Amino acid sequence: MATEAAGIDRPLLVDDFLQRRRYQLRLAESAAADHTLVCLPTGLGKTTVSLLVTAERLDAVGGKALFLAPTKPLVQQHADFYREALSIPDDEIVVFTGDVKPDDRAALWEDARIAIATPQVVENDLVGNRISLREVTHCTFDECHRATGDYAYVYIAERYHADAADPLVTGMSASPGGDTEEIETVCENLGLVNVEVMTEADADVDEYTHDTDVQWERVTLPDEVLEIRDALNEVITDRLEKLKSLGVTNTTSPDLSQRDLNEMRGKLKRMMDNDQSDGYKGMSTHAEVMKLRRATELVETQSVESVRRYFERQREAARSSGASKASQRMVADPKVREAMRKAESFDGLHPKFSKARILLAETLGINDGERAILFTESRDTAEALVEFLSASFDVRKFVGQGDKQGSDGMSQKQQQETLDEFKNGEFEVLVSTSVAEEGLDVPEVDLVCFYEPVPTAIRSIQRKGRTGRQAEGKVVVLMAEDTRDEAFFWISRRREKKMATQLAELKEATDDIEETVGDDGQADLDAFAGGSEGEDADTDADDGAGGSDRGTDAGDEPADADAGLTDFAAEARETELSDEAETGESNGGVVATAGVDDGVEIVVDQRELDSSIAKDLSTRDGLVTRLETLAVGDYVLSDRVAVERKSAADFVDSMLDADRSMFEQVGELSRAYARPVMVVEGTNLYGQRDIDPNAIRGALASLAVDFDVSVLRTESETDTTELLATIAKREQETRDREVSVHGEKTTKTRAEQQEYVVSSIADIGPVTARTLLEHFGTVEAVMTAPEDDLLAVEGVGPVTAERIREVVGSEYE
Repeated sequence: MATEAAGIDRPLLVDDFLQRRRYQLRLAESAAADHTLVCLPTGLGKTTVSLLVTAERLDAVGGKALFLAPTKPLVQQHADFYREALSIPDDEIVVFTGDVKPDDRAALWEDARIAIATPQVVENDLVGNRISLREVTHCTFDECHRATGDYAYVYIAERYHADAADPLVTGMSASPGGDTEEIETVCENLGLVNVEVMTEADADVDEYTHDTDVQWERVTLPDEVLEIRDALNEVITDRLEKLKSLGVTNTTSPDLSQRDLNEMRGKLKRMMDNDQSDGYKGMSTHAEVMKLRRATELVETQSVESVRRYFERQREAARSSGASKASQRMVADPKVREAMRKAESFDGLHPKFSKARILLAETLGINDGERAILFTESRDTAEALVEFLSASFDVRKFVGQGDKQGSDGMSQKQQQETLDEFKNGEFEVLVSTSVAEEGLDVPEVDLVCFYEPVPTAIRSIQRKGRTGRQAEGKVVVLMAEDTRDEAFFWISRRREKKMATQLAELKEATDDIEETVGDDGQADLDAFAGGSEGEDADTDADDGAGGSDRGTDAGDEPADADAGLTDFAAEARETELSDEAETGESNGGVVATAGVDDGVEIVVDQRELDSSIAKDLSTRDGLVTRLETLAVGDYVLSDRVAVERKSAADFVDSMLDADRSMFEQVGELSRAYARPVMVVEGTNLYGQRDIDPNAIRGALASLAVDFDVSVLRTESETDTTELLATIAKREQETRDREVSVHGEKTTKTRAEQQEYVVSSIADIGPVTARTLLEHFGTVEAVMTAPEDDLLAVEGVGPVTAERIREVVGSEYE
């Protein structure tokens, strides 16, 4: 790639639209040559680097480009930029998010030259065999530091290297990881073999950056707030005493670390795995501690209003059917009730509110600033701040798309309109949750205020990238004294220094990293190309995560879960997936439009995407997966075999679910399929909850005897995957049966309905049904045909003919 003078003039680029920056051209040149990780500080044009590579690849090689970004606002922003910068028709640059129906995406994909998408949507479309990556000649992973564990980037990269005819990957991040090992993991997961790092110390970059002044402002909590916290801490101490008696902790201090709590949970889980009843009681107590710690964090670091709202949600949860004992015990405890009363009667301000107002007045009034952003981790706090600050400033909120109890999310359109109005100066203060931190092109501002410290270098760096781009800016972090804020302050300082040092070290160590990921990466790429043979997927799912009646929380803040993480960074990590987990979509029963049509097909219910099974099946040679919203069952393996999968915990829970019992589900399954199968996954079936083992044995016996259901046990998701693949191959290859979704919500054609009716006679199947209909012409003629006439049809022998006449001609009993 040669460099030009003032602007950039190249094929597929709008003339002189892009300013010539040497460092961007150098990075693009490297990224066009090999699979590359591009590390560049926030606001310095990582997207431009990717766009330059995409333009060159499309011009020189052809095919399609795929650009992946973690959130819908980011996707829309990148699409707008690409449409402005490229001389490609706008309708050939398509947006793929959950807002676009799956059947529409399949059609759009065929004609697109560039697709810009959220990873969960692409993951779903690959699992459902709706799109193919074969023609994609450049794939960009934005904010690629997310490519760890079971995040969708990892699966998509594996599929891309395996499926594409001429792949090229670019990973982009301003903050790729905490240490060299993490960066190598990201590179290995994405198949990157080249690392390019630019820091603000580089001469080419320095002219485009400015110093960012970071200040820490301490605030002192009033006595009334401390009294609420102390009442909650007394309850935490009492619950820790109980956990100490179980031998899972040595401390009863309410200020114990998150690491201590995680270790406790691990010990309790091991007790549960060994069928120790104390483990279940301890886990419930542990969940209560987590809830109480969340409440103390809110009252210390957020606001009394946010803890009031939290208590109200806990009260409603405790009253609901199926409420956890942890919730019920917590709201019934006298000390907790006392804390609730104190919170409800408190009519003062949290000191952070006053400090935030003072800082805004100084910036926007005294210093003639134009814009400011106030970040907070809690949507409750964001909404309370907007209400409070609106008396003095023109303020708007910016939150995620998911609705929460008592709080409406913002649609993608509302988010974009808010950002546009902020850029145009139509209001001066944006109060945002974490949704605006990462990569989103929020304009330069005069002040970024953290309502609370963020104990994660990556997220803190992302936020500070909102200021100091074109002129000197200021960052202020509010910190409540003698609270968890102070702990986060020291963690954040240590990690910020560590990140700065590591970025410099990364620049020095790129040769070593490239050598490591180059050697390992080639082996990984060879493995990708060879396909998967059922390796154990790297997921965080345990036996309790299975089942068929699952949902996802959509939003930008964490749901209140018994086992929820309490430190802000961990909670944000937990919800990064849920903010974009678009797994509830229905594809309307659309048959796969991409990929291989032959091979063994398995139809997967949309809700099963929560497990690793569907993704694992989709990477198997000779297997084709298709996603549908199934009326019954979780997997369809042939016209007569469908599978309901439940973890051991879900199996027991569904025995007790009065609203939708397991027997109701199985009854529907057995009415729709001749060979229904129940898979019970996990090794601790008789240790779930406080249920008599004989009751569980009775349920298993009823399934087998009363419902004629085959009950199969598996040890894990991997074991279940192998079992499903084995059954599907036996049905479709050995017995030559086809896949047919019964009870589906989509409307069948008349011919399909006729085939369905005839195929249900004596379980003859769809192939013989079509042969009979072709021979006799109508369903009625098939039903009334004598046995001799039936025998004249190819494929119908004496046994089948006799069964048909017996079923059709016998009296109903």
